[in-house]
Amino acid sequence: MISWNEIKSRAMAFAREWADVSSEDAEAKTFWNEFFHIFNIPRRRVATFEQRVKKIDGRDGYIDLLWKGTLLIEHKSRGKNLDRAHQQALEYFPGLKDRELPQYIMVSDFARFRLYNLEDGTRHEFALQDLHKHVHLFGFIAGYQVHAIREEDPVNIKAAERMGRLHDQLKDVGYTGHALEVYLVRLLFCMFADDTGIFQRQEFQEYLEQRTHEDGSDLGHHLATFFHVLNTPHDHRLKNLDEQLAAFPFINGKLFAESLPPASFDAAMRQSLLDCCGLDWSRISPAIFGSLFQSIMDKAARRNLGAHYTSEKNILKLIKPLFLDALWQQFEKIKHNDKKLGEFHQYLRTLTFLDPACGCGNFLVIAYRELRLLELAVLRLLNPDGQQIIDVQKFVLLDIDQFYGIEIEEFPAQIAQVALWLMDHQMNLKVSEEFGRYFARIPLKTSATIVCENALRLDWNDIVPADRLSYIMGNPPFIGHHLQDKEQKKELRDVLNGIKAAGVMDYVSAWYVKGLEYIQKTHIKIAYVSTNSIAQGEQVGILWRHLFDRYQVKIHFAHRTFKWSNEAKGVAAVYCVIIGFAAFDVNDKSIYHYEDIKGEPFKIKAKNINPYLLDATDILLKNRSKPICNVPAMKYGSKPTDGGNFLLTDEEKEAFLIKEPKAEKYVHPFISAREFLHNKKRWCLWLVDAEPAELRQMPEIIKRVEAVKQFRAKSIAKSTREYPFHTLFRQVTQPISDYILVPSTTSENRRYIPIGFLSKNIILSNASFAIPNAGLYHFGILESEMHMAWVRYVCGRLKSDFRYSKDIVYNNYPWPENPSDKQKQAVEAAARAVLDAREAFPDACLADLYDPLTMPQVLLKAHQQLDKAVDAAYGKKSFATEADRVAFLFDLYGKYISQT
Repeated sequence: MISWNEIKSRAMAFAREWADVSSEDAEAKTFWNEFFHIFNIPRRRVATFEQRVKKIDGRDGYIDLLWKGTLLIEHKSRGKNLDRAHQQALEYFPGLKDRELPQYIMVSDFARFRLYNLEDGTRHEFALQDLHKHVHLFGFIAGYQVHAIREEDPVNIKAAERMGRLHDQLKDVGYTGHALEVYLVRLLFCMFADDTGIFQRQEFQEYLEQRTHEDGSDLGHHLATFFHVLNTPHDHRLKNLDEQLAAFPFINGKLFAESLPPASFDAAMRQSLLDCCGLDWSRISPAIFGSLFQSIMDKAARRNLGAHYTSEKNILKLIKPLFLDALWQQFEKIKHNDKKLGEFHQYLRTLTFLDPACGCGNFLVIAYRELRLLELAVLRLLNPDGQQIIDVQKFVLLDIDQFYGIEIEEFPAQIAQVALWLMDHQMNLKVSEEFGRYFARIPLKTSATIVCENALRLDWNDIVPADRLSYIMGNPPFIGHHLQDKEQKKELRDVLNGIKAAGVMDYVSAWYVKGLEYIQKTHIKIAYVSTNSIAQGEQVGILWRHLFDRYQVKIHFAHRTFKWSNEAKGVAAVYCVIIGFAAFDVNDKSIYHYEDIKGEPFKIKAKNINPYLLDATDILLKNRSKPICNVPAMKYGSKPTDGGNFLLTDEEKEAFLIKEPKAEKYVHPFISAREFLHNKKRWCLWLVDAEPAELRQMPEIIKRVEAVKQFRAKSIAKSTREYPFHTLFRQVTQPISDYILVPSTTSENRRYIPIGFLSKNIILSNASFAIPNAGLYHFGILESEMHMAWVRYVCGRLKSDFRYSKDIVYNNYPWPENPSDKQKQAVEAAARAVLDAREAFPDACLADLYDPLTMPQVLLKAHQQLDKAVDAAYGKKSFATEADRVAFLFDLYGKYISQT
């Protein structure tokens, strides 16, 4: 490829030559042939003069010059109206196929140029004599085009959809499995190469259009030959090889080494391939497209294209605090010292990275791109006269052989390998643009090490010895214990060997253990995106106690819970944390806190980060059967396990009692969190202490009891099948006194969890908790901001909703230490005011009253007064942040358990 210096020199010569040509002697075809010569591109190879098209009115039109898919030129005589020329160019569009539509329109009258970029909507106009000043605008002609990659760019989706269509067509004719996957990856590389200067611009597309039959019958054979040529060095190719094929470069890199069975194409399949070629692949992000490309293998997943990639924004949340921010800070400190800058450049070359669940390589690709951008900043300072560099390759040190990945599936592993090559080429184009010298690593001589293995069954030292690695990063799969298959459960048990209660752990926890095993006695740092369940609820105590005791883990940075999602319709959001850790400590620790889990975080400096992602000591909560403080015990509600046969709606209750009026005394209100929060009614048959003889007189009850028996007999749980009391709920825990109800699940959006007092005659379901013998003081503490802060940090989550737990949340909660009678009475009075405020709205349900959008002012003020009373009972007036509040509670918790 021609250098920028040479292009500028030719542009100045071109302008001088044509400035002296009179209007009468000027000849447009010669003008444009010589214009293309500036970029060392034979015009006849890429563009056609007087291309005939059908205009929208049905008449024939003739485009002055058309480079299909790239550039449309409309030329006028000197001094003519260029606005009219532009309008005329647009009138040709209806006669062009989609893949022929240009990205640029250029209009000219010999003396003036006007270039329209249809991608970003910009327009540039300049005189002939200033061409050399604006020649960078035409980098796309020479292959220097570097787009600002946008992850939301529709071309990413369009590319995946078109590749998906081709994938289906090949699969439908019987081309499947490994061969299909490799074939598609090769085509992906070729189309990218066609638009980014690896091949001559659109060289691959032109070969397909010009040398294969429209019916597609010979396309498979041509591609087989083409792949073989790309894998053959020029000096080993046949001497009589077709001239068009011989012009393609030797690629190497083993991408085209494997011999594949030839594919068979028809006309529709050939058209699909050409439609793919018609896209501008230089606009496509290798990081994003990798996951989109993987999703084409699954038609169901393809319906939500755009949902299956990790966004660059989220990847940067991990790699910036892991290593990138520190590297840029180091660069800023030494950038005026050439010696230290050179040493820093050499240091960048020594860094190595592993993603042990790399998928399509998103993290590796973005990390490599960011490092190359940093290297480019170094090169600018080391070479202030960069345009004078003769051999750019000697100055670029970073390469993709610094990156390692483990991926269990073959197809994404192949994509990861290719995506890193493609990103390397994109960054090489940036270097070329910066220093005016074309730089490409073709043939491919280095590659990333991406192995297709099960990371949980593999010794990572076999991929890269730990003493040669710098960082581990990624987004390992998170799968809840109830969703794991048998093989995954076994892998988890094997890795978590020796950890009690490992069966409840999320699948991602295995990567924490494997990673810490691997990095012992090293300075390797790790950061993972994970489900927030490993920083909440019962998993924290199980996993992190093991990590502390065996591996001396220290958390260096953390992103608290945030919403990992995108705009694809019908896609469930994932609630994640990012945890950066190592087997050694550091002084500089940071917590990224989200006031809005859908928004942006703010950074908090921390002295220590514990597994709950708090700036507090490394205290771990454990499951407790009793409260740590002298307060009433919490218990589960009763569990029917009845197939619905004991439960009744209002309508079912009325119909049942018409048939069985004597059963009325056994029909009790039945309440779960849903009925409690939304003022709904349900009923149940509560046959505790019912006389058998009396039940025998009520056939409708006996019918339902028999149905319960049959339902339980089919259970997979032995204890349920063998449960002998068919008239009773499977678990009977109903309080014998009035009680406080605490919902087991409630919305994250509520500032307070609505709780309330209920009669002992209302049967509580297992979807809520009961606190019998509790009073206004207990209600007030639990309904306060203090308790809610504890809930937000300690509670498990169901999606993003709070999932309350008696053994973790309630039984570990540190109640006020020795409050005075006056302080208790203040809490009780404030608690009564909250209940009174609720009663002022008899027609409103608790869900409405505690909705942040509709919460009445009087209720909110009552809660605020209660918060003040509760804080005072703890001996505090206020806290600067919620995190400070929770840190205080953890300190108090530590004090309590130290006394036991």
